Parts: sequence; structure tokens; C-alpha cells
Amino acid sequence: MAIQKITVEEFLLHAKTCPVFDVRSPGEYKHAHIKSAISLPLFSDDERKVVGTAYKQQGKQKAIKIGIEYFGPKMKSFVETVEQVLQTLPVSIHVEMIPNQQPAVLIHCWRGGMRSGAIAWLLDLYGFKVYSLAGGYKAYRNWVLKQFEIEREINLVGGYTGSGKTYLLGELTKQGYSVIDLEALAHHKGSAFGALGMEPQPSPEMFENLLAEALHEIEPGSPCWLEDESQRIGVLNIPTPFWKIMRSRPVFFLEIPFEERLKHITAEYGTHSKEQLVNCVIRIQKRLGPLETKMVVSHLIENNYTEAFTILLSYYDKTYEKSLKNRENPSAWLNKIECTSVDIISNTAKLLSCASITS
Repeated sequence: MAIQKITVEEFLLHAKTCPVFDVRSPGEYKHAHIKSAISLPLFSDDERKVVGTAYKQQGKQKAIKIGIEYFGPKMKSFVETVEQVLQTLPVSIHVEMIPNQQPAVLIHCWRGGMRSGAIAWLLDLYGFKVYSLAGGYKAYRNWVLKQFEIEREINLVGGYTGSGKTYLLGELTKQGYSVIDLEALAHHKGSAFGALGMEPQPSPEMFENLLAEALHEIEPGSPCWLEDESQRIGVLNIPTPFWKIMRSRPVFFLEIPFEERLKHITAEYGTHSKEQLVNCVIRIQKRLGPLETKMVVSHLIENNYTEAFTILLSYYDKTYEKSLKNRENPSAWLNKIECTSVDIISNTAKLLSCASITS
């Protein structure tokens, strides 16, 4: 057998049926990685630092010798870890097999150099079919950034806060449409309250990786639905080239009465503790204003969530209106859809009907 070096596109295609092992250090992996990759570090963070220092100060050969000292005692555990991962693969995954019935595995490091080469050699020696990513994670990152410059057929779901846009995207997914939920990828719902009930946000680099792979999954020429977001989602930013493409695409704007949206948003966020809600309000007090902030906090403390969210919803409506006005020639991209309530099934049907007429 021989280790095959493959391109990023080939690597991601194989990743649908084969496990991916990232042999960079734990710190590198934690910062950002390929979506499906499993951490299998050749060196710990400290060991990597020692090897790197030796390489700079004493040369390549000295660094390799130190690396071998770290690598040797771990060789058996590397093989056993890969075997354990393969044993836990879902039955639904039909892994690629070679004549001796050993499945294929994918390996990468930072540049596709010595670290992935060492692990690939070991697994190949043991009997696995091994694919190595040419150029390593660095090549993957270059691929990621290029994804944001590709022109795509995108439709945006717009609407004021409380319109149920996230739930509508979920319904579109159920109906088989291509959807990218940016807020789900970012682990944040966009507003000052967006982190409530969500996992910690990924690093900016990891967010880009997740978004690029989601975009790559869209069939060429197939329309994709996204929510009309501001560029910033929590502490993350939608990559500028892609955000500019989004800003040029049609927006299907759900016009839902204020009272209906108020009921929806109160039910959605009213389950969180007063302390959490008050802390979120404090974050926007400079923009909300001292009087409004005091009133919202007072209403929350008194369990008057409806009045509290009435003030907040008015604030977010004004913010969104300002964003809409900052876009050029709204008649060319804004398609208003009148809805009587936050009825996800009904509103999805209206959205699709409007999109079919305007396409």
C-alpha cells in the first residue's frame, strides 16, 4: 500500500465516509479545525514547543531526534485510538475498504509535513489505507477563504425581531430546501440576548470553517435560504466577501403585527432567569437609553415581561429599520410578505409562493 496525498476537495469528499484525524497539537485543534476532524495530536502543546525551539536553535536533525523520542512511546496508542474510533463509527457510514478489510483513514497536520507524515507512515505500516491532505490545514484554510468569494444563488428571510425567522428556516430544511442557519453556526441569535441558552461561540476561524463547509454542501445552482443578518453575530463577523454577496441578494420580508411578535418573543425569552435578562439589558443600556433601561429592568423585576419586551422590541425594530434604510435601492431587493401571526407553516408557504413569483 502507499499513502496518497489528495487535494482539499478530494479530502472533504472522502471525509463523508472516512474518519479524519488532525495530528496537530491540542491547542491548534481547539482554536479551529476541519468540521469532522478528530484530535490525534502527535505532540502535546509543550512537546511541540520544545521541538519547534530545537528546530530554530539547533537545526532540523536535532528537532527530528527529539520528535522521535516523543513519538516512539506513543506509536501503539495511536494505532489503538484509530481502531477504537473505527469501531464506534455509525453503521450508516460505509467506510472505504481495501482488500484486507481495513478501512481508510484521513490524516492532516498544519502544512502536510513531518507530523502527518509520521502518523501516516505508522498507520500505513499497520495496514490502513491512508489519505494525507496535501498542504495540510493551511491548504484547507486557503480553500475556506475562497468559498466566501463564490457567487451563489441566495435568498434571505427578513423580518423584525420576533418574526420566527429561525423556526421558518427549520421548516424550509424539513421541506428539503438548502438552508444555512448562520446563528446556529455562530452559537448566537444576534441580539444582546442572543447568547442565552446557547453554547459558547466558536473562534472566528472555526466559524469560517463551519460556514465554508456549509456553503460547499449546497448543490451548484441550487438556491439557498439564509436569515438577513447584520455582519456581526455576537462576537463573530460574517466574512466580508460573503456578507457583501448577501447584501446584494433579495430579501423576503415577513410583515407580522407588533403584538403577534411580542407574544412570540416574550414566550421565547421569558423562560430565562431575571438575572440573565437584566444582565442582557445592561449590555445595551447606552443604546437603549437610561430611562428605557430603568423601565425594562423594573418591569422584569416585577414579572411584567410583556411591558419589558414591548420596550425592547420597539428598540430592535428601530435598529432593523435603520439597517434596511442603509441599503441602496430597496425596491430592487425587498419583497414584503403580509402575515397575520407567527404561524411558521403558513408563513413558510407564503414565503415560497412569493419567491416563486419573483424568481
